[in-house]
Amino acid sequence: MPCPALPDGFDFTDPDLLHRRVPLPEFAELRRADPVCWVAQPTGLAGFQDDGYWAVTRYADVKYVSTHPELFSSSLNTAIIRFNEHIERDSIEAQRLILLNMDPPEHTRVRQIVQRGFTPRAIRALEERLRNRAHSIVENASAHTGPFDFVTQVACELPLQAIAELMGVPQEDRDKIFDWSNKMIAYDDPEYAITEEVGAESATEIIAYAMNMAADRKQCPAHDIVTQLVAAEDEGNLSSDEFGFFVLMLAVAGNETTRNAITHGMHAFLTHPEQWELYKSDRPQTAAEEIVRWATPVAAFQRTATQDTELGGKRIRRGDRLGLFYASANHDPEVFDDPDTFDVTRDPNPHLGFGGGGPHYCLGKSLAVLEINLIFNAIADAMPGLRLVDDPRRLRSAWINGVKELRVSTG
Repeated sequence: MPCPALPDGFDFTDPDLLHRRVPLPEFAELRRADPVCWVAQPTGLAGFQDDGYWAVTRYADVKYVSTHPELFSSSLNTAIIRFNEHIERDSIEAQRLILLNMDPPEHTRVRQIVQRGFTPRAIRALEERLRNRAHSIVENASAHTGPFDFVTQVACELPLQAIAELMGVPQEDRDKIFDWSNKMIAYDDPEYAITEEVGAESATEIIAYAMNMAADRKQCPAHDIVTQLVAAEDEGNLSSDEFGFFVLMLAVAGNETTRNAITHGMHAFLTHPEQWELYKSDRPQTAAEEIVRWATPVAAFQRTATQDTELGGKRIRRGDRLGLFYASANHDPEVFDDPDTFDVTRDPNPHLGFGGGGPHYCLGKSLAVLEINLIFNAIADAMPGLRLVDDPRRLRSAWINGVKELRVSTG
């Protein structure tokens, strides 16, 4: 059952594709002609013993799948749509311990615990420290007299600092968290020469670090979120193992995604100078949401059908995988006026950049929006004349819409 709306062999999860571009024209064609389309793959190519997946490209369908976990599981094959073809099934099964890859009721239990760290009060408590860090980051970057890399000098810093502040990671250990999280997602990119084994080792390092932190807080409680999450395990808190996997998820979901949103947002501003001028003069509160819609840092997650069902007029079999393509949903003209225009005053903006709703809606949305607002306000204050030096160098990945390097200059 090949998809007639796509060229033969076209696969939205091909890492070479995202290395070049986000396939918006192909998404538009599928939304029009075949919004739930079968994409064939050689058996085992993505790490799963099947022969493809359903590409879900329309906003309404992505939202429906996201909000019906009883029909579409995150746990059966995890939410990651493509692994390396050589991955062992045991390695996939182990990832079910991460919140992202759980289904209710276990997901409900763990999420109710960890969301204590993301209450409005908890985020407000971080705001002043993060504002100071944002200004410090940008001031240091503005001292460059020539071109510099926006990713390493600006975009990566605040998300890392935010997660570290939230978790109470000492300043001297923060670079290690950054390095480990990079290695976890970079195995598809040959430039980094990182194997899946190195990525797995980095994941193990993060888990071990977090478990040690949890053990320390149980011995010596402190006034921080770690203590709230782990100190009284018999009172419904996280075990040390659960806390380790939670921090592992934060290292990617809270660090990599926000970093890429900031990078894509800066590129969007510099290639839409009228929007940058508008932002600098008005500082619209709607800007962060449009940056996330435009960037859509997570290109796709997947779900697996728990029973025979129907979606978009197609018969979905129990065990079929479905790819939720958020960038396509975020450019659906049925929902967004002029979706291919970057407009920081867009309102309303019901984008799916933080997920399609349901149990897996992004836990850290308010923190991510805060970070984006803080860093762009700081850039507008200290580097209003920032300009683009070269095109972005994109990450080779099956599911992250990432940028490795963005060369900019203040002069």
